Amino acid sequence: MPASRERLLLQIVVAILSLIPLSAGAAGVVLGPGFLQASAPWPVDLDSHLRFLSGVFFGVGLAFLSCVPAIERKGERFRLLSMLIVLGGLARLLSLVLAGSPSPGHVGGLVMELAVVPCLVVWQRRVARLRSPPGSAAQRSPT
Repeated sequence: MPASRERLLLQIVVAILSLIPLSAGAAGVVLGPGFLQASAPWPVDLDSHLRFLSGVFFGVGLAFLSCVPAIERKGERFRLLSMLIVLGGLARLLSLVLAGSPSPGHVGGLVMELAVVPCLVVWQRRVARLRSPPGSAAQRSPT
């Protein structure tokens, strides 16, 4: 596949997948724990914490979207955001071990966080290398 086509495909995939944290984050900010079909009343601290984390999640979605236009040059940002998502996935995995299996949506999130996102990092790195001039540092370095 030509480098330009692979870049475009990665951009499309990242843009579409960014809709997940954007929509889930927005829903969590607006609806609070009700977003998870939790029955009110719930503790005020739970409401506050979930809305805060939902705002952060929304911000992560915006930050991933900001990588799309020049995705081959946004490796550092892309890897940092991906690391945050993987750390969140590890925390979700800990919850699965300690508290039991969550709903199917959260299991899907776990798969995205610990499998799909790392694959996207590898793909972004590949696109960056393909789009770099021959002999450049980006082509020589694995980072």
